[in-house]
Amino acid sequence: MNASAASTASAVTALAHGKGRAAQIDPLAALRAAGDPPWDVYLTGTVFLDIIFTGLDSAPVRGTESWARGMGSSPGGVANMATALARLGLRTSLAAAFGDDHYGDYCWDALAQGEGIDLTASRRVPGWHSPVTVSMAYEGERTMVSHGHEPPPEEPTPDCPPRARAAVASLVPGAPAPWVAQVAAHGTRIFADVGWDDTGAWDLAALPDLAHCEAFLPNAEEAMRYTGTTCPRAAAHALTAFVPLAVVTLGAEGAYAVDRRTGETAEVPAIEVEALDPTGAGDVFVAGFVAGTLAGWRLADRLAFAGLTAALSVQEFGGSLSAPGWSEIATWWRKVRSLDGQDPAALERYAFLAGLLPEECARPWPLRRAVPTIGFRRPA
Repeated sequence: MNASAASTASAVTALAHGKGRAAQIDPLAALRAAGDPPWDVYLTGTVFLDIIFTGLDSAPVRGTESWARGMGSSPGGVANMATALARLGLRTSLAAAFGDDHYGDYCWDALAQGEGIDLTASRRVPGWHSPVTVSMAYEGERTMVSHGHEPPPEEPTPDCPPRARAAVASLVPGAPAPWVAQVAAHGTRIFADVGWDDTGAWDLAALPDLAHCEAFLPNAEEAMRYTGTTCPRAAAHALTAFVPLAVVTLGAEGAYAVDRRTGETAEVPAIEVEALDPTGAGDVFVAGFVAGTLAGWRLADRLAFAGLTAALSVQEFGGSLSAPGWSEIATWWRKVRSLDGQDPAALERYAFLAGLLPEECARPWPLRRAVPTIGFRRPA
């Protein structure tokens, strides 16, 4: 067992939960104390109903009809991140608007009842229809079409978000989110990602919330454009002038991270898998990294764990409901160790899992997965 596993093994326990969940691992068990924030992670954003088509041989061709060999439906948008966090045993609070249509009912139930996510800070909006995204996966890529409207503003202005150890923010150029500075001032650790800059400016000054963040997790192209570099690893080092911890995802090459506070760097290659649907893989990666950071793991282990959870997620339909739980992680770890011809160095990279996963954690409860329709009528 390596140093990271030795230091965290006692912090991970199998917990008995309510009906339907025979066991769950709490990665922060040894760190919890009286007076802690009620939530491990807070996040806010838009929940979509995702409809995913897979098994397409190519992109849809104009003027023709394409048939997909697979289809799934699941909550999407910010629900991807919230579900991934909850399935890793983190107490997750989500603030989002939900329509009062059937799609909204389904998403609310899937997150609150199915995943145990706290929706106290969320609201139902009468007469507002749920945003919808149709995602088409082919050749390892995806094309998405979305539709939705901004929900009506809430009156009065909501109070300060609930206390949490950490929060995940999606930064938007030129659009600072007041809640980020608000929760950071109360000690919440902020992890941020960012989307494509449609303005083309790629100016870090347009991301003022970055000053409140502990970690920034862009992809390689985003990192290089924001820093004006031609190497993603150089971009990661450049970003540490603006944020203590920079994590740059490298696609098929894995991920690279630099911690300015400790001087530590780490790089972990990606796990090769046959991807069914890449929707939400980036969100799952961030969730895995947040979990490892809050648990106090070393940087290389956090990167390896985040990459593993993302790799497991792309083998299932959908964004939110493809996220793995500890049971899937334990099953993967046992399987790879049982196969002949494994690279000892690769196995050593994930050896920290041996101190985290109890042998009995095989698949204690079936995870909800994306299915072609959002529900079936129950027999009378």
